[in-house]
Amino acid sequence: MAEENRTATPEFLLLGFSDLRALQGPLFWLVLLVYLITLLGNSLIIFLTQASPVLRSPMYFFLRHLSVVELLYTTDIVPRILADLTSSHPQTISFWSCAAQMYFFIVLGISECCLLTAMAYDRYAAICQPLHYSTLMNQRACAAMVGTSWIMGIVTATTHSSLIFTLPFPRRPIIPHFLCDILPVLRLASAGKHRSEISVMTATVVFIMIPFSLIVTSYARILGAILAMASTQSRRKVFSTCSSHLLVVSLFFGTASITYIRPRAGSSVTTDRILSLFYTVVTPMLNPIIYTLRNKEVTGALKHMMRRWVP
Repeated sequence: MAEENRTATPEFLLLGFSDLRALQGPLFWLVLLVYLITLLGNSLIIFLTQASPVLRSPMYFFLRHLSVVELLYTTDIVPRILADLTSSHPQTISFWSCAAQMYFFIVLGISECCLLTAMAYDRYAAICQPLHYSTLMNQRACAAMVGTSWIMGIVTATTHSSLIFTLPFPRRPIIPHFLCDILPVLRLASAGKHRSEISVMTATVVFIMIPFSLIVTSYARILGAILAMASTQSRRKVFSTCSSHLLVVSLFFGTASITYIRPRAGSSVTTDRILSLFYTVVTPMLNPIIYTLRNKEVTGALKHMMRRWVP
């Protein structure tokens, strides 16, 4: 019987938002608008940090790579969502397409997690170790941090994808989601899922809680340095350089923690989809807006570029 229920390359059925037919039209235009803003905003950040001589510090080097990750991240997911929203029926996705989507989803998610940690360390070095900053955050060190972020993403994605997609699946597995996320796909497996769930939770602790703990530690020391400053103006200036990153970290780790660490008994299909829609579609749009509106150097560079182009 087990052999009858498994197949080497099954087709997955993505339910998406097929049960919310009245909302599919508005959702399509909303997701499309958010996606276009995401593409424009992150492309603008990449261009500004590459072209402007003012934005050449390590912080903007990391920000440029973060925007690259966000562009690839949304492009891995959103086009499929838009295609599914044009149909009132659940859509199928091939075994290998599902595996590829999950693979890049993990690579880019873990890379973003590591990049945010590197950005927190950069702020710590700039504020708490100003005399050693140029040594700690030299070009080679920054490149190594970015490279390590990608390597960690690739290693994690390869391990998890290999583990999950070698499990036996039913002939017609149904995913109550709009993407091939780790937990919804893992729960479909016919055997070995307990071992895989332990692996996923271990990776969650390692790549969400440990980086988050390092970020909290960095900002705890930064806060101590800020409180030690005598001038109120200096405190505000230093805090303003960290506020954008803090907000982005809160959005990323907050939604990721709620999605992957909360008890399964307290979850529902609708809640999972709403959370996933937020961190896969909305958050990548908010990041460039936050860095553009709350960062005077980025805003200044944008105004300077506009004055050069618009007479």
